Amino acid sequence: MTPQNPKFVSADEAVIVVKSGDHVHLSSVASAPKVLIDALCRRGDSGELRNVFIHHLHTEGSAPYTESRYEGIFQHHAFFVGGNVRKAVQAGYADYIPVFLGETQKLYRSGTLPCNVVMIQVSPPDRHGYVSLGTSVDATLAAIECAEHVVAVVNRHVPRAFGDAMIHQSRIHLFVAHDAPLEEAHFTEPTPAEYAIGKHCAALIEDGATLQMGIGSIPNAVLSQLGNHKNLGVHTEMFADGVLNLVKAGVVNCVAKKIDTGKIVSTFLMGSQEVYDFIDDNPMVAMMDVGYTNNPFIIAKNPRVTAINSALQVDLTGQVCADSLGTTFYSGVGGQVDFIYGASLSKGGKAIIAMPSVTNKGVSKITPVLTLGAGVVTTRSHIHWLVTEYGAVNLYGKSLQERAKLMIGIAHPDHREALDRAAFERFGPHYYFAGTI
Repeated sequence: MTPQNPKFVSADEAVIVVKSGDHVHLSSVASAPKVLIDALCRRGDSGELRNVFIHHLHTEGSAPYTESRYEGIFQHHAFFVGGNVRKAVQAGYADYIPVFLGETQKLYRSGTLPCNVVMIQVSPPDRHGYVSLGTSVDATLAAIECAEHVVAVVNRHVPRAFGDAMIHQSRIHLFVAHDAPLEEAHFTEPTPAEYAIGKHCAALIEDGATLQMGIGSIPNAVLSQLGNHKNLGVHTEMFADGVLNLVKAGVVNCVAKKIDTGKIVSTFLMGSQEVYDFIDDNPMVAMMDVGYTNNPFIIAKNPRVTAINSALQVDLTGQVCADSLGTTFYSGVGGQVDFIYGASLSKGGKAIIAMPSVTNKGVSKITPVLTLGAGVVTTRSHIHWLVTEYGAVNLYGKSLQERAKLMIGIAHPDHREALDRAAFERFGPHYYFAGTI
């Protein structure tokens, strides 16, 4: 079906295109089309639908289609376990497809997953008929290319972002007019431990580096320490408010990047309204397809790529668990491996895993072995730098016993003796004589 003259309809009329057994993609994070989600759930309440598959990355706001009352009506198979679906996934009323973030678009383009309907939010058309996907390009562009029906909420609050976010209105079959502010994300002030982590990470970042980091307290703590750096760039999967002050100060100007010089490159974002205002009509920001932003070989084209990601647990050999607490899924693979590998291929690049040494309950996050059932996201052969509030160590090229010693040195002091004893029991008496390079 090739759209010619997209027409405006109500949300309830728009979701009639969804049939039982269809696969529906929702745009992600701040761009989740809430008015269409609510209309789809009303249709689910009518008893007309069965086994409709819902796909998306992390979405902000509620996710009513994962409620137990929709069992057999909506099948939630998302590419990431966000906070709004976590309990449903853990209870079995929703599910998760493990996939590298960079390959989420490939699921559609390769035909691995069908896409019957895509529901998005866009900015109003400009005088040339172009709309913008705003804060969510990621796998949504691939879904638009493959979908039988494209339904778009036209919302004046969606920022007019450039790059792959720009599409012509002729690619949209149905428009729904609905102006509502985008969901905002606000983050707590970093703790003293997180500020210490930020300081250690900032010391590893060189002038002219290209940064990738997620959102939250630790990335904000890192960014707050970079005021005296020069000529930093950004090529990332997402960014939030922490980047803005560095742009205003001229610290982030992207002039040292070898590709996309002068541009901040991202595939989706979330934050305050200030972030959404920042990307609106801003040629410095290129919102790109996730197959581009998260391609390790594209990432590696920039020099000194410094990728900072987090973890739930790391064992003494360097295996990184970042998606589950034992057998309980907490988040997802995301783009961690994409950027860890890309940074390691970059000339002068640094791949960093940064995390507090203990959980909120005081349990060590550096462990002799991963909890039974925990998933390895970054393997022991991928890991380079590990950072806690007690320091930074480079595990690349180190033996198992050397790694254990280095990691124990940045573990919480309350747990070092037990970890040292566990390492001795694992590696034998030679452990105490193993040197470091």
